Amino acid sequence: MKATCAALSAILLSVSTSVLAADYPAPKQGDWIAKDFKFHTGEIIPELKLHYTTVGEPTGQPVLVLHGTGGSGASMLSAAFAGELFGSGQPLDASKYYIIIPDAVGHGKSSKPSDGMKTGFPKYNYDDMVEAQHRLVMEGLGVKHLRLVIGNSMGGMQTWLWGEKYPKEMDALVPMASQPTEMASRNWMMRRIMLDTIRSDPEYNGGNYTSQPRMMKYAVTAYGIASIGGTLAYQSQAPTAAKADKMVDDRLAAPITADANDFVYQWESSHDYNAGEKLEAIEASLLLINSADDERNPPETGITDAAMKRVKNGKLYLIPASTETRGHGTTSNAKFYSEQVRQLLQTAPERTM
Repeated sequence: MKATCAALSAILLSVSTSVLAADYPAPKQGDWIAKDFKFHTGEIIPELKLHYTTVGEPTGQPVLVLHGTGGSGASMLSAAFAGELFGSGQPLDASKYYIIIPDAVGHGKSSKPSDGMKTGFPKYNYDDMVEAQHRLVMEGLGVKHLRLVIGNSMGGMQTWLWGEKYPKEMDALVPMASQPTEMASRNWMMRRIMLDTIRSDPEYNGGNYTSQPRMMKYAVTAYGIASIGGTLAYQSQAPTAAKADKMVDDRLAAPITADANDFVYQWESSHDYNAGEKLEAIEASLLLINSADDERNPPETGITDAAMKRVKNGKLYLIPASTETRGHGTTSNAKFYSEQVRQLLQTAPERTM
């Protein structure tokens, strides 16, 4: 299948996208227009297109699934994620649940800079993305209460925001590969360097390029190796200089399918993220799933533990590091936590608005 526009995910995770499990219903695609959408900057787009994927029927219990940076609804239909969760008897059995997977603003087939506005497109952030998701769910699909919001990486950070902004509108939350605290430290430093590398390439030309800037693949590859993949896994895969060179060469040879403006907007949108100020507002049962070798959210800082003490109905499941885990990419594979999700849904009270 054609790679998603997220070159970083496609190159680094090595996870098949959109491999449909035989025992869950075929995904359905849709578009909805959010009229007069106002961004946090004050800018307004008269018609903001929001693309989405659904699995299951609207009569099922609604579940919102949020993808990571550069991904789309399609990227959440991998055998490793959907194939472990959406099938018959699995934790999010699509015969019982109505699974909604939006393409975030700036991603997939939703409105984005490469549609024509280039750098004239409003500078969106995670709050804007969540507001658009909320309008899609509530206005576009008519869903007033969610059984579960679950998200990975960027989607995990947005899951925290959902719980804070709309505390009565879901029963349970599963943020993954994320922290609720301010975007900072190595996580932002590496993003900043990646974005500056792309922008400083003369071929980028202030966003008015005629072909994708060549330095983009080097920036993407460097950030990816530094921030996803897992230390033990890399040591196992590249124990010699020759094998390490081969891995780098393969990644640099892979085509970059992302548009540079889309890519810059997607990653820069995290800059002002900080869900740490309103944790006490969360009412839903919350299960944070992180991996012990997550390069972007290292557990040894103690930041996550301190934040979790402020969540009334929250607990942390930390996936132990191994040669099978992939650092920040670990949570793209639901085999590591499917039973924990099942247990959460069996115990989380069904709440009403």
